[in-house]
Formats: sequence, structure tokens, C-alpha cells
Amino acid sequence: QLQLVESGGGLVQPGGSLRLSCAASGFTLDNYAIGWFRQAPGKEREGISCISSSHGYTNYADSVKGRFTISRDNAKNTVYLQMNSLKPEDTGIYYCAALWSAYACPEHGMDYWGKGTLVTVSS
Repeated sequence: QLQLVESGGGLVQPGGSLRLSCAASGFTLDNYAIGWFRQAPGKEREGISCISSSHGYTNYADSVKGRFTISRDNAKNTVYLQMNSLKPEDTGIYYCAALWSAYACPEHGMDYWGKGTLVTVSS
């Protein structure tokens, strides 16, 4: 069964850090672009970061640029999202998604989605 599983979410104080993981089973991630998306309470889901399937090109939403870092470890078949200097507005459910052989991560074109992990930034 092909699936993505996110982990690493939790409750953190403002200014803190978390590292999210996106692990694949049933397929290898190194041929896929991987995107991280989040849905804040009462808001639509938005794309926040993407890493391409080859060359490791990355991009970030303006709201997280300079604070979040996406990376991949093909040996572990896992993509990470390192989140630093977290703010209350970073609260939401974080999803990872995969798209075959791509340089971008269009939300409505991804092949596989995880079920999400909840991040809460609060004092």
C-alpha cells in the first residue's frame, strides 16, 4: 500500500522549534517532488514548502521563508521540515504530499497525501 505518514507535530511555545518528518511506504521518495502544506484553523490549506524530485530545488512561502527548511534523506525515504522561530500563526495541521518527477508542488495536482500532523504554537 502506497502511503505517506507525517510525524513530529506537537505543542511548542512561540520561538521554539519542531522537525516534521514525512515517511513513505510502498514507494521511494527520491523520484518525487515533496510538498508541505498546512491548514490553519478556519482557513484554507496553503502550500508552504516544496523540494523537487531532482537537483533538490526548494521553495518556501513568504510566511515561512528564513525560518523553515525542507530537506530529504533518500536513504531513509523521508523528507523533513525543520521549523524554527515558530509563531502562533504557524499553528495548523501539516500535510506532506508527493508528485512524480516534478520541480513544483501544485496543491491540486499531487499524487499522494498523508493524513497530517498537528502543530500548535502557544504559550
